[in-house]
Order: sequence, then C-alpha cells, then structure tokens
Amino acid sequence: MKELFLLDPEITYLNHGSFGACPKPIFEEYQHWQRELEKEPVQFITKKLPVLMRESRKALAAFVHCDPQDVYFLPNPTTAINTIMRSLNLNPGDEILASDNEYGAMDRTWDFFCKKSGARYIRQPISMPVVSKEQMIAEFWKGYNANTKVIFLNQLSSATALIFPVKEICDRARELGLVTIVDGAHVPGHIDLDISQLNPDFYTGTLHKWMLAPKGSSFLYVKKDFQDQIDPLVVSWGYQSDMPGESRFLDYHEFQGTRDMAAFLSTGAAIRFLSEHHWREKAAQSKRLILTHYKAFCHLLQTEPICPVTPEFLGQMCSIPIRTGQPTELKELLYNRYHIEIPVMKLNGNFYLRISLNAYNTEADLDKLAAALQEILSQTDLLQ
Repeated sequence: MKELFLLDPEITYLNHGSFGACPKPIFEEYQHWQRELEKEPVQFITKKLPVLMRESRKALAAFVHCDPQDVYFLPNPTTAINTIMRSLNLNPGDEILASDNEYGAMDRTWDFFCKKSGARYIRQPISMPVVSKEQMIAEFWKGYNANTKVIFLNQLSSATALIFPVKEICDRARELGLVTIVDGAHVPGHIDLDISQLNPDFYTGTLHKWMLAPKGSSFLYVKKDFQDQIDPLVVSWGYQSDMPGESRFLDYHEFQGTRDMAAFLSTGAAIRFLSEHHWREKAAQSKRLILTHYKAFCHLLQTEPICPVTPEFLGQMCSIPIRTGQPTELKELLYNRYHIEIPVMKLNGNFYLRISLNAYNTEADLDKLAAALQEILSQTDLLQ
C-alpha cells in the first residue's frame, strides 16, 4: 500500500494523525484542478468553480451524513472554531465547558476569546487511566453549572488518542439548552461519523487527515438554527451579494477572496479512492495493530495503558505514557538515527509517544519502533 503514497520510503511513518498523507491518485486530481485554474483563471473562478464546489459539497455531505446546504469547506478546524468563536454572544462570566484533552490550538483560541469577552473557558479534568465511558461522562459534567452556555469537545483527542462519548454529551447538552461545538479533526475516514445522528450545533472535521485529501481541506457544519448568527471570518463578495446563490449562509462563507480551491475540489476523488480500495477494511487492519501492540509498548516502557484497550476508546492511534525529561531530544533521535517519524505529545504535564497508523503501515514498522526504543532505553537516559 505504501507505493500508492508519496511518502519517503526511507522513513518509517508512524504519524499519520498529524497531517495525514495523500495518495498519488488523489494528489494527481489536486494538481489537475490547479492546472485547470491556470488555463483560464477568470472563466474557472467565475463560471466553473461555483458548480464544482457544489458537487464537492454534495459528495462531502453524503459521506458525513448531513444536508449539503449546512456545510462548507475551509482550510482547517482552527479556522472553523475561530469563525464560531467570533460570533458567540457570550457575556462576562458565561462559561465554555471543555475537557482537559482538547487540542492545544483550540485551548489558545478560547483563551483569546475569553480575554476579549470576559467569558471563562473551563478545562474539566478527565482522570487517567480512563476506566469507562460512564466515568468520562460523569467527570465531564462535574464542570457544568448555571453559568455554562457552550459545550466544546473533541470527539477524538489529538494528544491522548482517546475517543470521547460525544453523542451522549451532546444529547444531554441539548436537554440543558446548551450550544454544542464538536471538534472532529481526527474523525472523518477514521471512525464512523453521522452528523445527522450526532446532531450537534456545530461540527468541524478534516479531509486531509484520515480521508487522505490534500493538505488544507476541512469543513464546518452549522445547524440551520444557527446559520444566520454566524458571521463570515473574512468579509468578501458573498456578503450582501449582488448575485445571491443558493443560500446566504454559503454566500457569506464559501468564497473568501481569491484562493486555491483545488484541495476542496479533490473531495470526490478522495471518497472514490476510499471506496475503490476498500478503506474500511484497511482501517480495520490498522486498528487491530493498535489493539494488539498497545499493551506491549506500555510494558516495554514500564507504563500502563491510559484506557481499556478496546475499539470503544481507540481507533488507528494510541498514546503510550512515557517518562522523559527530554521530549524534543527523544523525538529528534527517533527521526535522525532511526528514521522513524513519530510525535512526542505533551498534555497536562504528561508526555506520550503517539502511534498513528494507516494502510501503508505494517507490523514490521512497529517492530522497528520497539527495537529502537529498546536500544534507547539501554544506551541513553531519555526514557528514564
């Protein structure tokens, strides 16, 4: 499978989760759209692009199960959350309830917002190791009080690789009249996603991670009830348009000045690739490798798994707790000496070696990592 990708064959790539990896056929589609743009930029942007974007939205909406009128493309979830953040009408003392497992860029986004608005961002602790889904839910709701107005939660944590019980939390939040914002950066193409069934108010996810699309392709879903309340992050020709399109929501947000839309137009190719190559089965193989090897890596590093080793909590990633005072040196050593690309994640004062696999990975890749770690343990003090 690795031959289908553009990855350097000399590198053992155990970090699909950070930025994904794009297969050659999808990348060729991406370059095709870039060339089409350059052949006749005016006709492409003014005439062809609106039609092509509509087709891409329909393909995406069918894949994530939502109305194509409720979703639009943007470069990354950070842009999505910034868009939502700037339109929230919160007062001083109002609270946004999150977990302490959120992505660092999101924590920074909410910190910025709270300094401007006087609202408070609550990082509710989730105990490690996780014992059960019920424990996660109960601990999360300990952060709720009368000031809580918004729930913000990642569905799959970047640092700990844990799958969160977002459906149950969204259901209760709806009963309490709270706004629900879900960061699903790691979800589409990784674990099952049905936005209509999950029923959040806002949902953002990437295509360039587990859906294998080119870099800079993500989406924001906004429930119809909230679409008129969300201001465009960039005001451009779609605002009070002279030629209104199918919806004001899409006019305001989809076209934000001249930019390369080729990654968005590659959505159909990415979805076809996943189907033609039976990616659900390929993903299942990667998940089995994670479930099979997680405990062994923890044993090697003399730590314990941070959750039950089951598909309820783990997908194609796992985070191994490590003891290190030199995380950057450890990561650089693994890359420079052993040619292994793998991140060392930091969260709440703890460090994790995060393995994320896709179909181009084999058991031999994990064996190489284990041998490297064994040598590092015996020859250095980086894992003491």
